[in-house]
Amino acid sequence: MKEYRPPYREGALLGLAVFGLYILTLAPTTAWWDASEYITTGHILGIPHPPGNPLFVSIARVWSLLLAPLGLSVAVRINLLAAATSSVATFFFFLVGHRVLASVIKERWMLTFGAACGAVMGATAYTVWNQSTANEKVYTVSMAVIAAVSWLALRWYDRRGEPEGVRALLLALYLMVLGASNHLMSVLPAPALGLFVLLAGPAVLLTRRFWVRAIPLVVIGISFSFFLPIRAAQNPIINEGDPVCESAASAAVAVFSNGKAGCPPLAASLSRAQYAKPPITERQAPLGHQFLNYFQYFDWQWARGADLSEVPLGARMPATMLFVAMGFMGLLVLWRADRMIFTYMAVLAVTLTVGLVVYLNFEYGFSLAPEIVDRNAHEVRERDYFFMASFIFWGNLAGIGLAGFWSALSEHWGGGAAYRRTMPVLLIAFIPMAYNWEWASRAGDYATIDWAYDLLMSVEPYGVLFTNGDNDTFPLWYAQEIEGVRKDVTVVVLQYLYTDWYPLQIRDQTEPERQRPFDGQFAAGIYSTDSSPPDQSVSLATDEVMAAVRGGALPADLSLSLDGVVITYPSGLYLDRAVRIALSMIHDSAGRRPIYFASSAGLLQSLGLGPWGVRHGLATKLVMRNLEEDAPDGWVEGSARMGGEWFDVERNLTLVYDVYRYRGLKDRELWSDRSTLTIPMQFQLLFTQLADVAAIESRPIEEIAALAEAAASMRVTALGGSRYLERR
Repeated sequence: MKEYRPPYREGALLGLAVFGLYILTLAPTTAWWDASEYITTGHILGIPHPPGNPLFVSIARVWSLLLAPLGLSVAVRINLLAAATSSVATFFFFLVGHRVLASVIKERWMLTFGAACGAVMGATAYTVWNQSTANEKVYTVSMAVIAAVSWLALRWYDRRGEPEGVRALLLALYLMVLGASNHLMSVLPAPALGLFVLLAGPAVLLTRRFWVRAIPLVVIGISFSFFLPIRAAQNPIINEGDPVCESAASAAVAVFSNGKAGCPPLAASLSRAQYAKPPITERQAPLGHQFLNYFQYFDWQWARGADLSEVPLGARMPATMLFVAMGFMGLLVLWRADRMIFTYMAVLAVTLTVGLVVYLNFEYGFSLAPEIVDRNAHEVRERDYFFMASFIFWGNLAGIGLAGFWSALSEHWGGGAAYRRTMPVLLIAFIPMAYNWEWASRAGDYATIDWAYDLLMSVEPYGVLFTNGDNDTFPLWYAQEIEGVRKDVTVVVLQYLYTDWYPLQIRDQTEPERQRPFDGQFAAGIYSTDSSPPDQSVSLATDEVMAAVRGGALPADLSLSLDGVVITYPSGLYLDRAVRIALSMIHDSAGRRPIYFASSAGLLQSLGLGPWGVRHGLATKLVMRNLEEDAPDGWVEGSARMGGEWFDVERNLTLVYDVYRYRGLKDRELWSDRSTLTIPMQFQLLFTQLADVAAIESRPIEEIAALAEAAASMRVTALGGSRYLERR
């Protein structure tokens, strides 16, 4: 089809329109889960969790610098990167749809409308849209790569045998290899592209000239991963995995073997060794359930707001079945239009659905299989974002089917003017936009940054704060490194203490010469601006001692003096590596740094230190004292039914009334991510407990009522939001 002219201008305009939609619904700051980690590491050229995503970090840094003159916050800049890369994917998938429909629809204006329908449906699929309004993951970059490779595959097909076609194929190959240093999702078009080339034009693979250019491109693309050891050697403040190598040769082996050999830290990072995921032959949940989990996420894409329930087979099902039918209709249009292109698109569809489900091998879905009561057997959150490429692709496939149906319907009614009379059928393309807007939008949502601010402000100067996972750790990193909030606080995430590298980084970053000072602007009237930095690190353990720590049962009683109080752990008690290192840090820091825990359960209780905890807002401070003596003035013990925790009442009231921020936390209309409802629940519990201790202390009834009212407000959010309650 040499006469075919790609509609680049129309595609660019559509991409800009989608970009505008994403801007309207863009998050104004950071978000939950990995968003804070990626925003922060992208801006500071840090290294996020394995495999380190060097391409994303580099692109994000350049992007952030380019947008800096606009005066936008760092979070908005990086969130705009997600919006822009998703819009690029929309642009390329529009071109793909237009090229396919060109074989069955002759009128160019109809081609444009038909292809635009698919692009709009793909761009407004729930997960695609939601992940394009905050840079929570790196997948929007890979989604753009998949779309670009698909378009280049069609350009090669149309120009095979010509230099332009060979260049398109080489560029597609390079993008996949380079994209792998962003995420392996970028290589998902490889099976489809390989079979496409073998069936449609294998001669190109037999030419020496092709391989002379292809091999260097592959080497160059893979080489981008050298960013990791180079940057790690410079000790950025966030340096996960610490993939430093002793020699360039060992680094090269690790890079070109994709972590199967060579430099151990780099190899471990590239292969994601710390996650110890089982092989796909060892299913973490029944395969049938894993396909049901995929269908659950597919069911969300086209009319998420039609049903509040997370499980399928509800009010969303008519829209879901419609889009299933249109997608298969799109495959039928492809079959009739061009069998070779059908092969590429069909194999890609299978790879992005069946192939991904088998490869990802998820545990039981977060909101599925309630009969599996062990939460450790479930995923810790919904994993729909892994299938973003699948959903945007299916939306475009459904658009091809819708355009084919429109064409057939118009022909049935006589063609000509019938095309315009039957155009209302294309309004189906706006179903996802209408039903997903409320759920996908993150506009005006400041809940994450306010949570981070509130938690950090709960800690006294130079405190050590033990956290538990992504949502009480990554937002704190963002607040500290990007917004400069309480950089003096040492955040220690318990899960990372299992690694070899993280405890060493915490120790080294808190040496007196590297300890970051307390900024008096955050004194908030409760902390002294004259606080002196500690004279030693959080940990005194040497490299050798850290490396030797292993989990196991204590061979004999262990007695430790913590700020003058002796704690004895009996022989036979099992303490794993992370707990042992945390206990060592507490021992070395006690009396020199305030020790805090982001949860009054968890580590505090497992160490047997619960009786010495006192609540300071969202955090619990460890205060070693003689438990047989009266508690300090101003402390009140809550009732047993509310947990029986100790509260420094005045400190708590100052924090919740004068210090904390609650944007997006009180009286929320809709909290779409059910897996993060524990955040507003913590605020609800805090206010409920404060009302309890206020009553015990016989404070004025108005004060108790105000605390109870705040708890009720937080409860609305903790249950999903006011609109969620109205629709239940």
